Amino acid sequence: MNIACTMAPGRGDTDLLLYGLATRLTGQGLRVCGTVQINSERADAGPCDMDVKILPSGQVLRISQTLGRASRGCRLDPNALESAVGLVEAALANGADLLIVNKFGKHEAEGRGFRNVIAEAVARDIPVLVGLNGLNTPAFDTFTDGSATRVEADKDALWDWCVAAMQGALAPARERVVA
Repeated sequence: MNIACTMAPGRGDTDLLLYGLATRLTGQGLRVCGTVQINSERADAGPCDMDVKILPSGQVLRISQTLGRASRGCRLDPNALESAVGLVEAALANGADLLIVNKFGKHEAEGRGFRNVIAEAVARDIPVLVGLNGLNTPAFDTFTDGSATRVEADKDALWDWCVAAMQGALAPARERVVA
């Protein structure tokens, strides 16, 4: 199983790392599929808006709901998340060098969300990198049977893991990843 996860300590740091990594990989001509999250601060001082950029199309979907300043519950819009899942499934069917999923979150922990997309990529021997948080780590470990690689939340460490993971999966003509 060629799957890894990363977890940065600060709010939104994992999102920034994965976004930068995806940009760098696609800049090298690699076929990166999946989602990266973009958080936008709100002018009304409420919680940030959460959007995901679908890879490789670049389409952006808002996955958060505006529930008001006093709300304390989950702001994730499950319908928007499932729309993102469908777009990534369709893109993955066309092939990919790597799948990035911005977060193995509550929906994945409960058997929904990107869980089947991740499993499909693994079954097709496509390397997978996911963002993770402490809350969902036990469910992720169960899902991967403890075989996922933990990669330091560092741009160079993530790059190195991706290069190593893809070298085995890429055809000789695509082995032009520059470290």
